[in-house]
Amino acid sequence: MQQFSLSDFDFELPPELVAQHPAEERSASRLLDGTSPDPVDRVFRDLPQLLRRGDLLVFNDTQVVKARLFGHKPTGGQLELLIERVLQGQEVVAHMKVSKKPPVGTVLAMAGGFEATVLGRWPDDQGPLFHLRLDSPDGETPYDLMARCGHVPLPPYITHADSAEDERRYQTVFARVPGAVAAPTAALHFDEALLARLDERGVERASVTLHVGAGTFQPVKTENIAEHTMHAERYQVPEATQRAIAACRSRGGRVVAVGTTTVRTLESWGATGEPAGDTRIFITPGFRFRHVDLLVTNFHLPKSTLMMLVSALAGHARVMALYAHAIRERYRFFSYGDAMLLARENLPC
Repeated sequence: MQQFSLSDFDFELPPELVAQHPAEERSASRLLDGTSPDPVDRVFRDLPQLLRRGDLLVFNDTQVVKARLFGHKPTGGQLELLIERVLQGQEVVAHMKVSKKPPVGTVLAMAGGFEATVLGRWPDDQGPLFHLRLDSPDGETPYDLMARCGHVPLPPYITHADSAEDERRYQTVFARVPGAVAAPTAALHFDEALLARLDERGVERASVTLHVGAGTFQPVKTENIAEHTMHAERYQVPEATQRAIAACRSRGGRVVAVGTTTVRTLESWGATGEPAGDTRIFITPGFRFRHVDLLVTNFHLPKSTLMMLVSALAGHARVMALYAHAIRERYRFFSYGDAMLLARENLPC
């Protein structure tokens, strides 16, 4: 089996292809059909004709929270929190952007009239994240405070400040379970009209939950990709979805994951047998897929773990050729960009 290094997942991307805003209509994005012998340029609303009656689309129903909060230290120094996870009660885990890290016990004054007390580091004393307690005069929960005071946590490659457009469009139409700090972006292309056409086509639907963390943007820093440590994300595969997958298999349908977060969820369940928990699954070429047959996905950053995941599914040479085609044809990349449809390598027709 070929051994891959970090540089094998690199490519030159013209900066102007990084989408800064979504398409005017969700389903009007472009769709690169990578399931045919040669790439086919389509529009996303063509997806129903590429699927079959009895196929099962699996979505991630996580909801992006306005997790970016601003404040200052007692000394007056400005800071930014990005809430990664809400724990019990008023406690949260967060990334902190600040000139000098505050010690345990520091009370931070947050914009919006509430306080954040530093309880320690997380997941241990040397951890990269901060464990904090959020307190407001009105007893608001962390989710209440984020809804009232927070900002949409746009990815680092989107250069504008968050706006009303982002609050509406950096969220899927079926987002249900609050907890993500990044959107499951492949699902951003679906609108109600497209979902209705998929229903008419006889394509079934099911959902999983994976709360996307900021670690999804964490770069791989080692040329030997086996040395990379994945971030942890919470996931759940409901019993109804487990039954839907079994029924899909029994009728000869295909399981179509919408987004890499859905792949990570389904394959974490497949690898461990656990339908819920935290996952650090790292999917690279050679991985044995247990549940996913097809994948709807956006275009990913060079040398990212997501490039490795899609290469594991569809084959490294094929994925790199499709990316070269997408760049030639001026597809739009990353979270607000266009999409592609991939089939698992050697998937029977």
